[in-house]
Amino acid sequence: MNYTNLFKIALRAIAANKTRSFLTALGIIIGIASVITMLAVGQGTKQSIQSNIAEMGSNMIMISPGADRRGGVRQDASSMETLKMTDYEAIKEECKYIKAISPVVSSSGQWIYGNENTPSSLYGVNRDYLEIRQLTIADGEMFTDADIKSSAKVCILGQTVVDNLFPDGSDPVGKVVRFNSIPFRVIGILKKKGYNSMGMDQDDLVLAPYTSVMKRILAQTYLGGIQCSAITEGVTEKATEEITSILRRTHKLKDATDNTEADEDDFNIRSQEELSSMMNSTTNMLTILLGCVAGISLIVGGIGIMNIMYVSVTERTREIGLRMSVGARGVDILNQFLIEAILLSVTGGIIGVLIGIGASYAIKMFAHWPIAIEIWTIVMSFAVCTFTGVFFGWYPAKKAAQLDPIEALRYE
Repeated sequence: MNYTNLFKIALRAIAANKTRSFLTALGIIIGIASVITMLAVGQGTKQSIQSNIAEMGSNMIMISPGADRRGGVRQDASSMETLKMTDYEAIKEECKYIKAISPVVSSSGQWIYGNENTPSSLYGVNRDYLEIRQLTIADGEMFTDADIKSSAKVCILGQTVVDNLFPDGSDPVGKVVRFNSIPFRVIGILKKKGYNSMGMDQDDLVLAPYTSVMKRILAQTYLGGIQCSAITEGVTEKATEEITSILRRTHKLKDATDNTEADEDDFNIRSQEELSSMMNSTTNMLTILLGCVAGISLIVGGIGIMNIMYVSVTERTREIGLRMSVGARGVDILNQFLIEAILLSVTGGIIGVLIGIGASYAIKMFAHWPIAIEIWTIVMSFAVCTFTGVFFGWYPAKKAAQLDPIEALRYE
């Protein structure tokens, strides 16, 4: 018996029991739709996190003070004084794997203009900070090297601070705002970046020359941190190693010898590559978990197919005996029921894919979650539903193929 006739027989058997066939395929439909939707949400979240990290600078390296012990007691991060201007200058001059570097000092307080005020953070940086953090001046200009040298009281406002201090929409450039009681002249406005994937407002900040913040606000000579960007993302690890070597030398930290242990680093170095790797690992794990949970319904659907195929074999025992008595081989009977099971699973898979894609876009539209439907998820879904049809349909089909024709014809 050729496969065309087997296919037609399988179609007639499915059409003869439309409701039962639909309910059988429903498990596959729900399973495939769930898998595609869950994977779309997982992949969308992953891509959203990656894009947000890229917006902050995918090759950014952050150096912060650490391990400052006095009398055996570790100090609070805000009081650590292990990073100096000499460290910044040494890294700038000696590290060949970085293209931009900026000292960073920060303070939080109230910004005031007229009757309006808003709490925000002030970051003392240099001109390279814009390149490192991928920030853009939307209006006005960046402060100059001369402003840094003279500790000028000028600043660049983020869009959130602009909206809070100038709700009437007036141009802030050229206006004088106060940070607590210290006046700063606004010379520029940063281009809006919005919220990142962790819910942080990237526009709620003010930039000023680091010398102005250190001398006029904090009255300190040490740095709160150093930020730099590697030439390319691929050399981030080499840049980190080089910076570590430079800082250990400038901080006079001893390396390990035969008799002594190495001194502990009194600084911490973190890169966006490290953060990206950690976040990708987390989102991949969550995506796999979501896919596995949704995949359980596929197993349930497969069991439903096996159950219905058992019922079908029992109902059609006399038909099987008749076919075998007129020359049908066991392999023909096996293929007949196997094709029927595969048709049910593949049809359910197609409907499930369509519902899964629709559900994904519905989630994006109504819940505003990021989604990403990738081709491999659809291909994988079809492969899984085909495998489900073969796996769960094979045993009942094999049972049908092994029936004794005489006994089958006697079956009532």
